[in-house]
Amino acid sequence: MNQKKSTMAQWLRAAGLGLLAFGALAVAHAQNAIEAVTSSTQSGAEVIRIDLAQPLAAVPAGFVVQNPARIALDFPGVTNAIGRSAIEVNQGNLRSVNVVQAGERSRVVLNLKQSTAYKAEIQGKSLLVILEPAAGTALLTSAATTFAENRNRDTLPLRDVDFRLGADSTGRVIVDLPNNQVGVDVKQQGKNLVVEFTKSTLPEGLRRRLDVADFGTPVQLITSQQSGDRVRMTIEAKGDWEHSAYQSENQFVVEVRARKVDPTKLTQGVGYNGEKLSLNFQNIEIRSLLQVIADFTNFNIVTSDSGTGALTLRLKDVPWDQALDIIMQAKNLGMRKNGSVLWIAPKDEINAKEKLEFEAKAAIENLEPLRTQSFQLNYTKAIAIAQGLTGMGASAGGGGGGGGGTTSRILSPRGSVIAESRTNQLFVSDIPSRLAQVTDLIQKLDIPVRQVLIEARIVEASDTFGKSLGVKLGGGVINRNNSLGTWPSVTGGGTTSTQTSTGGTSTSTSTTTSPTVSFGSPTSSNFINLPAGDAGGTGNAAGSFALSLFNSSFSRMLNLEISALEADGKGKLVSSPRVITADQTKALIEQGEEIPYQQATSSGATSISFRKAVLKLEVTPQITPEGNIILTLDVSKDARGVNTSAGPAINTKHVQTEVLVENGGTVVIGGIFELTETNDESRIPVLGEVPYVGALFRKRERVANKTEMLVFITPKMITDRNAAR
Repeated sequence: MNQKKSTMAQWLRAAGLGLLAFGALAVAHAQNAIEAVTSSTQSGAEVIRIDLAQPLAAVPAGFVVQNPARIALDFPGVTNAIGRSAIEVNQGNLRSVNVVQAGERSRVVLNLKQSTAYKAEIQGKSLLVILEPAAGTALLTSAATTFAENRNRDTLPLRDVDFRLGADSTGRVIVDLPNNQVGVDVKQQGKNLVVEFTKSTLPEGLRRRLDVADFGTPVQLITSQQSGDRVRMTIEAKGDWEHSAYQSENQFVVEVRARKVDPTKLTQGVGYNGEKLSLNFQNIEIRSLLQVIADFTNFNIVTSDSGTGALTLRLKDVPWDQALDIIMQAKNLGMRKNGSVLWIAPKDEINAKEKLEFEAKAAIENLEPLRTQSFQLNYTKAIAIAQGLTGMGASAGGGGGGGGGTTSRILSPRGSVIAESRTNQLFVSDIPSRLAQVTDLIQKLDIPVRQVLIEARIVEASDTFGKSLGVKLGGGVINRNNSLGTWPSVTGGGTTSTQTSTGGTSTSTSTTTSPTVSFGSPTSSNFINLPAGDAGGTGNAAGSFALSLFNSSFSRMLNLEISALEADGKGKLVSSPRVITADQTKALIEQGEEIPYQQATSSGATSISFRKAVLKLEVTPQITPEGNIILTLDVSKDARGVNTSAGPAINTKHVQTEVLVENGGTVVIGGIFELTETNDESRIPVLGEVPYVGALFRKRERVANKTEMLVFITPKMITDRNAAR
């Protein structure tokens, strides 16, 4: 009996020792971990040594990534015992090492400077990774990049340096080059951007310092100076900015814009810009997968308790922000970013929490005490701001209570506003958060309005030409009893009675005489009278050339008179009205006369009315964000015309349009061209058609009149008080 008990005790002891040894072996196998990662150079080759707690059974699987250059090794059943996930090396071709643990598997990522092949071998408890030599050495130098090579032999002067406001508050520095062969170097030095123009000179008028801070762009100062045989232009900017440069023919443009930062995005820029990684997991927990991404990106990730589940994925060379987006979409997860902390939870949970926060905020606003703040307005009318704050249209008083608000109301339902027009002050009562919004709004609205000088030039040109040719033909023949070409003149003749008385006797005697016929001078008679007329309506008399043939007794005569007129006239009339007005404000200027005329009334009586005949310019400018000007124009030039029975007529020239013009540019908004040509001929039938001789029996007149009107518009933004002088 005792022998059996002793045998049983020995067997139990042996079994216990066997189980203990097996358990120790299992625990030792389960606790295999990466303890250290070091780098060294042996025989000209780079060797990365990975020390583990236990020897590996086989060389771990791995893969190579070309861009970015990486080598990834997967260690199943191995944990990370180093205490950190990133190890900076910066030795040889190795930048750093990342050790990422996901569940019971760890991945070692070797970040290289240049892509290369590798060999792995097990040496005791260590794994040696031998890197093959790279094709070349990675040099991290920031050499200055030449924008355009110089092709000029001679040194040429720059034409102009200007600054313009571009879209989205972009500062545009525009340089007019002498030709498109000028060499340009663009480089960034600290917070400044330096542009150098080789083989160039800077005229004295361009050696200046432009202060462009008032345009609201990142560009603050532009300094141009001569430096040897090149021109150096320094652009000083503020904040976080980026630039781009391009050249079009002889114009070189540098655009500087603020870099847009979206606090909700994981990486800035368009699309996905994160560092690329590769993931190959089967049935991995979401929490473990998010931990891998957190170790890779150094982001702090907070995962909700309801964010559970497993996922199988294989991603190769994918930006990490895109990989995270894919994982969250696959599991219907949402993300909120606060600095370097990411909160990841189901979308329904995030929406519900945000809804509760908004409801709590609204409840606090209804209980928060009101504050009153006064605003002194300088450029904007207080009543206009009050209407915008309350959304009450034409109402200018305080808007108390929630019943009077609209969707455009800026104040809270408990807020109110009072506009004092005498001192142009605004008194606003509301909660502090709304008062801060009102303050920001007033700072943006209460600014001086930009002004525009608009100059119109109405040019009227006329060119008249007239030509007239005529003839007079006359003459006569005088005989004793007849004549040709003159009228007879009768003098004398008749009966004369004479009565005498002698001694009381009366005697009457009658005497009859014959009339005397005479003929006038034949030179005053024209039996063909076609003189030259007033060609072109100039009112000038035609010149004439006369020829007379007669005999010695002046009884036979032939007269020939040729008259001709040629008139040529040129005229030019320039009208130039100009007016200054604020942005989006209508302006009107006119000059002329009011012409009275009679007008019948409904009672039958007449009344005196007036009609304007004026030169008028009516314009409404609108300054665009890029610095151009949109003009709504109404230009007219009226003048007194001919008099009629109903009153004087009005000659009207009128143009109405809307155009887009650059600042300081000139555009022709309209024009009228008239051409009048007339050819008149007066002749005696049959005789006027006879060749050569027919010229004595006809008159010709030719008129050619040309009139042209052009309307020029030049808008210019006023940047200082002396600009309009």
